[in-house]
Amino acid sequence: MILATNLCFRTIPTTCTTIKQQKDPPHQLNPVIPTKTKACECFDLHKELIPYEKAWSWQKQIVKQKKSLLQEHEDCPDTLIVLQHNPVYTMGTGSSENYLNFDVKEAPFDVYRTERGGEVTYHGPGQLVMYPIINLRNHKMDLHWYLRTLEEVLIRVLSSTFSIKASRIEGLTGVWVGNQKLAAIGIRVTKWITYHGLALNVTTDLTPFSWIVPCGLRHRQVGSIKGLLQEFQSSTQYAEAIKPFPDDYQLIDISYKSLIKEFSEVFNLEIHQKAITVPEF
Repeated sequence: MILATNLCFRTIPTTCTTIKQQKDPPHQLNPVIPTKTKACECFDLHKELIPYEKAWSWQKQIVKQKKSLLQEHEDCPDTLIVLQHNPVYTMGTGSSENYLNFDVKEAPFDVYRTERGGEVTYHGPGQLVMYPIINLRNHKMDLHWYLRTLEEVLIRVLSSTFSIKASRIEGLTGVWVGNQKLAAIGIRVTKWITYHGLALNVTTDLTPFSWIVPCGLRHRQVGSIKGLLQEFQSSTQYAEAIKPFPDDYQLIDISYKSLIKEFSEVFNLEIHQKAITVPEF
């Protein structure tokens, strides 16, 4: 039924993967914003599994608050939420059920049709989901720029922290290593306030992706950071470079810290952590 609601990997050689890389489009945007650094509150739930419906409702409440601030001509700071979800499928506003490889009445997990862009995707444990709820008036009022800048954050995370060379594919949204999509992006913008966001597969069980056509792309694969690192480790030439291999919890923590760092730098924001506990949901 569709529901309407301190390990460092810098020493890993970049030449250790034999996956053919896709070239970026010729025209590259510089996402660094040469303006005064602004504050951004961050709700850190990256170790928690948050039901999708609750996180979705929370985003919409924050958007509503920001709209009210703008109407009253008050300061509207940016907000960042980072978490994991319980297993769930989400669809965009125009998504087709043809991309579901199951009877929607007997879906393996809840299915939500949302107001974001894009086709169906899967969220679950081991996947870091970042929801930037930001006022593009403070950055650049350009949706294409915003999407490319989110991609830039992810590309930097993979490169700087894991020495994984990721790239864009012209005409598609997201971040890729060869034919594998490691991160999906789907956004909604209302009155230049963004919500929804990006999902990075870190230690995700990729099996549930096989029950859908992820993002409506039939001839593309889905990958994860853990999967790629395991491929690197299987090469005896580079095995010593990444030992001891981190466990899932360490990989999630490393990825989270890198996401926050790169998001802060690319969007020129000063991150202020705000406390919130799971029971508050």
